[in-house]
Amino acid sequence: MNLSPVILVTGTDTVVGKTITTAALAAVLSGTGRSVAVYKPCQSGAADGDSDAAEIVRLAGAVTAEAGVVLQEPMAPVAAAAIDGTPLPSLAAHAERIRELAGAHDHVLVEGAGGLLVELDSVGGTLADLGSLLAAAFVVVARPGLGTLNHTALTLEALSARGLDVLGVVLGSWPASPDAVHHSNRQVLGTLPVPLLGALPGRASELSPADFRAGAAAWLNGAAAWLNGVSA
Repeated sequence: MNLSPVILVTGTDTVVGKTITTAALAAVLSGTGRSVAVYKPCQSGAADGDSDAAEIVRLAGAVTAEAGVVLQEPMAPVAAAAIDGTPLPSLAAHAERIRELAGAHDHVLVEGAGGLLVELDSVGGTLADLGSLLAAAFVVVARPGLGTLNHTALTLEALSARGLDVLGVVLGSWPASPDAVHHSNRQVLGTLPVPLLGALPGRASELSPADFRAGAAAWLNGAAAWLNGVSA
């Protein structure tokens, strides 16, 4: 099995741990000697100091990271761009830049905005559409709490309907004291047709970068077959 050179990281919702999951994937891939670039098509919330690219570099280390467009308001890209008066790049422009990064790196991780079908441009293009343009594989980041089974199933169904490959599901923030719902959801997610790749501890971003990088492979132990044992 060859690991796709471009991996799109999407979520079942916003604030599910996409950035931390992307950082962990980047850290593990870098740790195996691969060169990694991270691309965020639309970064919103810059007025509040949000920069997913900077956070990934801080946690993962020696990776290239950039955003296609930076927007000030912490809103969906189309709404944030309207307030800023900023034109959004087309999906074709994002795809071109991602291909350029892929030509200079072993892997490019592309972190979406919110969920899979959040619009990234002015004509309704989504991360799912970008995945189709790139023939890329997806990692789906999910919450461990109540409601996640439905949200995860809907996301996977949307990807399957488009014929898009899914490498697996990651729980983006596993609580320090999980309850019965968390454990039950984790068990059910482990029976899906796609692998459950692992779970990142809640507040993982508060770890030192060294501890984050040291823990990433263990958190994503379900991804070991394609993170550590396959050709790029």
